[in-house]
Amino acid sequence: MKYGTINSLKSPRFAGVKTFMRMQQVRTTEDIDFAVVGIPFDTCASYRAGTRFGPASIREMSCLAAKPYNPVLDVDIFEYCSGVDYGDLNSVPGYIEDSFALITEEMKELFAHGVIPIAMGGDHSVTLPELRACSAVCGPVALVHFDAHYDTISEYFGKPYNHGTPFYHAAKEGLVLPERSIQIGIREGLYGVADTMNSKNLGYESITAADMHHMAPEEIIRIIHERTGNNKVFLTFDIDFLDPAFAPGTGTPVPGGFSTWEALELIRGLKDLDIVGYDVVEVAPAFDPAGITSIAAAGIIQEFMSQIAWRKRLRALSSC
Repeated sequence: MKYGTINSLKSPRFAGVKTFMRMQQVRTTEDIDFAVVGIPFDTCASYRAGTRFGPASIREMSCLAAKPYNPVLDVDIFEYCSGVDYGDLNSVPGYIEDSFALITEEMKELFAHGVIPIAMGGDHSVTLPELRACSAVCGPVALVHFDAHYDTISEYFGKPYNHGTPFYHAAKEGLVLPERSIQIGIREGLYGVADTMNSKNLGYESITAADMHHMAPEEIIRIIHERTGNNKVFLTFDIDFLDPAFAPGTGTPVPGGFSTWEALELIRGLKDLDIVGYDVVEVAPAFDPAGITSIAAAGIIQEFMSQIAWRKRLRALSSC
C-alpha cells in the first residue's frame, strides 16, 4: 500500500483532522519511505517552555503546504514516495531519562525498517535519543546542525541533560562523527571565552552567523559537502537558526539570524547527501500568535520530504 496526502482540490485544506500535510495518520513501518513524527517534549528547556506544543502547531499550519509538487526540485513527493504522519512518540513529562528511553526505542523501529524519520520537536534535547536510535542501527553519523547555539555544554546546573547539551553527549557517546560534522549559523552569547572552544574540543567544525553573512550560499554548501563526505548524515534544524523576524515562536531567540529563504536555499543544496534522519525542533507556538514560525517549520519539513523523493527518483533513473 502506498500512503500519501489528501487532494486539496477535492477536500478543502481547512477540513478534517490535522495531520502533517494532510497525510494519513498511520503508525506503521511497512511500505513507507519516511515518517513525520511528533516528539512533544520540553522538560529540558532552560528559559521559555512550550515546545511540547510544537508538533501540533506545525501540523495545523502544514495544511498550507499540502501540495506535493516541489517546483524547485521538480519532483512530486508522492509520485516517488510513500509517507505517513506517524503520530507522536510517548514521553514521561518531567522525567528526562525515562522519556529519552521511550523516544530511543520507538525511533529504533523506524531506522531498523529503513524508514527515514522526520521528527518535530520538542526542545533540542530530543535529538540525543534520536541519535542514540540512529547510531544503534546505522552506526555513527555525520551531523549537519543548523542552529543559533552550539548546544555542546557538558552540563546545566550540575545535571547532564538540557537542550544545550545534546551534542556534547552525542560526541562523547560515539553517536556522531565529530570530525565529519558541522554546525552552522552559530551566534549565541556565551558564559565565557572557554565556551567558544567547547565544540572545537569535541571535534566539530562550526561556521558562525557573522561569517556566513559574508559568504555565498554555494560556498557554505560546498563546505558542508566536504565536511560530511560520503558518510551517512543526520540533519537537525533548530528553528532559531532563523532570525526572530522569521521565527519569533521559539524558546531562546537570537537576533542576527537568517531568512526563511536563505535556510531553504542551504537545505536544497544538501539534497544529494545520504541523509538518514531529519528533525526540526524548538517551535514554541505560544510566542507567535500569527503562526509564522510553524509555517516556516512546515515548509522546511516539506523540503526534507522533497529531498527524499528527489533522491529516490535519482536512484530509479540511475538503475535504468
